[in-house]
Amino acid sequence: MSVSAPLEHLGTDPGQTFPAEAWKQVDNPQEHGLSAEIRAKVDAALEALPTTSFTAVAGGEILYSYGDISEVSYLASTRKSILSMLMGKAVAEGKIDLDLTMADLGIDEDHGLLPIEKTATLRDLLISSSGVYHQPGSPGSNTKNIPERGSKTPGAYFHYNNWDFNVLGAAFEQLTGRSVFKAFEEDFAVPMQMQDFDPARQRMMGYDGASRYLAYHFFLSGRDMARLGLAMVRNGRWDKSQVVPADWVEESTKIRVSADKMNESKKSRIAGYSYLWWIPVVRDETPEWRGACIAAGHFGQFILCLPALDMVFVNRRAIPDDLAIARNDGSFKEELPAVTMEDFLAVTDHFIRAKMAAR
Repeated sequence: MSVSAPLEHLGTDPGQTFPAEAWKQVDNPQEHGLSAEIRAKVDAALEALPTTSFTAVAGGEILYSYGDISEVSYLASTRKSILSMLMGKAVAEGKIDLDLTMADLGIDEDHGLLPIEKTATLRDLLISSSGVYHQPGSPGSNTKNIPERGSKTPGAYFHYNNWDFNVLGAAFEQLTGRSVFKAFEEDFAVPMQMQDFDPARQRMMGYDGASRYLAYHFFLSGRDMARLGLAMVRNGRWDKSQVVPADWVEESTKIRVSADKMNESKKSRIAGYSYLWWIPVVRDETPEWRGACIAAGHFGQFILCLPALDMVFVNRRAIPDDLAIARNDGSFKEELPAVTMEDFLAVTDHFIRAKMAAR
């Protein structure tokens, strides 16, 4: 296929490969540009990072893996993009109206929300722009330059705030009648034949007494995270099933908050934020990034979805369960070596350049 082909339409062929109970390996990695030289560069790059596993998927098969991709561990904020995926079906079925406000839903806190805060909608929360600056019930927010309570109009100002994300989980459960974890099991884990998913491992976590709304935390393996990424790359399709509405995949990955409106400047490769997904920069000379989205979690938990190339990349920096729990209840505050967004994207660039050169 020539480089001038419409990249945005790749990855939508209904005859494409999906993994069954186990992933298949790519038969000929060289067809995707993965030479011995590129493999050696990637190996060296990952060895220099605290990465514990890395997965590259091309055409629905594993192109490259590093470490133990079956190891199950804490996803941190990658959970937020998973909730976005889950919401698509409920929105399409009319169970969730994104224009519902906190007042409509009866969302409140022990010491009360301000009247202006109660006007925030679910859509505002999805783009982390609720204008609610109540203390969140779990770590992971931007703790710098937090606006004063009531100082921002809901929907008008981006501040990465776990209060928004945790309340979205509570609203999902209230409106659908299913827990986030049960919905994940029924809508994703079972139809996608996830190899390592354990319902008992998933849990709510957070601080005591900070907020009524705690965080819904997932514990998944790298190869199961790659299944989620593949569903996004394939417009929400999994084999013959539409596990996420195609319209929602498109809507949830459009830039809603541009980079110049975000106070997250450290993510220099990011063009904006959508419905709980980070959206990478796309330039005229990089059409392969068109339609891409990233799920990002603390310590180095990443999923990059590249629909234009039908590729998925997953990085894990495994965190033991006891440490994840301690971090979320506030008893452990020490920072561990982490893989940054830039570190992760620098590794994926090796594969992307090789893939484009092989076309």
